[in-house]
Parts: sequence; structure tokens; C-alpha cells
Amino acid sequence: MPARINPSILSADFANLESELGRIRNADAVHVDIMDNHFVPNLTFGLQMATRLQEVSPLPLDVHLMIDDPDRWAPGYAEAGAFSVTFHAEAAREPVAIARALRERGARAGLALKPGTPVEPYLEMLHEFDQILVMTVEPGFGGQSFMPSTMPKLSRLADAVSRTGADVWLQVDGGITAETILIAAEAGADTFVAGSAVFNAAVPDDEIVSLRAAAASHVHRH
Repeated sequence: MPARINPSILSADFANLESELGRIRNADAVHVDIMDNHFVPNLTFGLQMATRLQEVSPLPLDVHLMIDDPDRWAPGYAEAGAFSVTFHAEAAREPVAIARALRERGARAGLALKPGTPVEPYLEMLHEFDQILVMTVEPGFGGQSFMPSTMPKLSRLADAVSRTGADVWLQVDGGITAETILIAAEAGADTFVAGSAVFNAAVPDDEIVSLRAAAASHVHRH
């Protein structure tokens, strides 16, 4: 399976989002960071913006909720048509119930883990999710440096997915570049959020192709 590249619009030109989406047509999806200034110390978009993006985007929306109370808010993003909705384990009261609600509304259900959050409590419920997002930076701001210390957690996840046969995508988000994507791919990631590396490139579409090829050449071996 080729590596999936989901550019983050956190690094795009907010005043020209529709045209920015046209610069990443080679991407698999567009990663939409929803921040509420509570769960993380930053404020970005909300449901209204995600709904509008859904209307104009040529790409599926990979929504990442960095918000409090996803039990209440997450299903609305699925109802708006998002392809995938990922919420944070640290903010969720009933992660399995949220995941089931998302799937019932036609979205893939994702669970995100901050760098310091252990994966072990969630290994027994892998089948309830379509994607696990291992944050490779502290969530809240774009442009941070990749944290190699998160890779053992990713490897444990990859091994658990392989062992159980669960159909779960493993996503990484934070500091993904032409160099760090190799490290993450070797540790087991198959879906990569890249912001600055894509949107700051001379030709974002070409950078997406390059990143995908780099990741595919370093795929995780069990």
C-alpha cells in the first residue's frame, strides 16, 4: 500500500484556502486541524469552516480535533461529510462510543495520542478505530521539530496491528520532512501529515510525490 500524504492546511495561506487546495492535488487527503484554545493553547477553525471546506475541497477531509469534549462535538464533523475524524484520547470520556458514533455517520474514526500518552490502554480496542494518530510534536502549533522519542510507541502500535490483523492506519503528525518521514515509515507509519514541508515547497504537488516515494522506500518490516 503506498504511503498516504495528508498536507496540513495549518501551513497554508488562510486567505486563499480554495486555491491552496489546488496546489496539493496529488495528496490523499487534506488534514484540517481544529483547535479550541482550551485543549491546546491555539485557536484555528471550527465546524462552520470545516463544513465550508468540505464544499470546496477536491480532496477528502482528514479532520483532527484538538478540542475539549469530543464526545459532544466529534459527530458533527462526520455529519458535515468529513472522510476521517480523529479526536484525542486525553480529551475523550468514552472513546469507543465516539468512534462508533463517527462510523455510524459514515466517517472513519481516529484516535490521537499526545507524545507523552501511553498506547497500552488502547491496544485491546484497536478494532474500534480506523486510524491511530501518534503525535510527533506537542499538539497546538505548526512548525515544531519532530520528536524521535515517540517512535517506540509507534512501533508497538505497528506490531499490535500486525499481530491482531486489525485494519488500522497509523498516522504521524508533527515535524514531518523528507528526513523524518523515513524514520516514521520505518517505525510503522503509513499515513503522514506534512505541513510546512509541503506548502513551503516551490511546487507542493511535486513535494507530495517525493515524500510518498521516500516513505514507501522505508516501509516497516515485521
